[in-house]
Amino acid sequence: MKNITDSFVSVGHWPSVGSFELNTDILATNPINLSVVLGVLIFFGKGVCASCVFQERKQRILSTIRNSEELRRGAIEQLEKARARLRKVEVEADEYRTNGYSEIEQEKVNLINATCDSLKRLENFKNETLFFEQQRAINQVRQQVLQQALQRALGTLNNCLNSELHFRTISVNIGILGSVEERTD
Repeated sequence: MKNITDSFVSVGHWPSVGSFELNTDILATNPINLSVVLGVLIFFGKGVCASCVFQERKQRILSTIRNSEELRRGAIEQLEKARARLRKVEVEADEYRTNGYSEIEQEKVNLINATCDSLKRLENFKNETLFFEQQRAINQVRQQVLQQALQRALGTLNNCLNSELHFRTISVNIGILGSVEERTD
């Protein structure tokens, strides 16, 4: 271990400034040489490695940006197509809505007209039925009044007439009926 320390700090063993000598002690010179070589590589190689890494990174970033731009353009195109389809669908929906409303209104008018016609027919049928029922009631009342009048008249005649008067009235009526028959023939 003393040799390693001596090689770093041994001032007494150093030759004069103008000469150059090689140290052949491998254990003492190897770590020094490695540290010098690594230091030179790091100092001068840092720029080369950094530029390689920087170029590679720059290329990746640029390709990512190009890909993003292409994706953005594609997304914009798809958005425009979707907007055009949306406008088309909205126009069709408005047409359907307008046509639907006009068809609904037409159906409503048709239904109202059909209902009015049905109501008129029902009203006419009701009026005809009422008129028929009134005529039937009037005829029934007439028949009842006529029957009652005939019954009263017969009752009065039967009470007032005797057989002879009765016979004469029948003969006169038969004569009147006979003369009416001759006129009609």
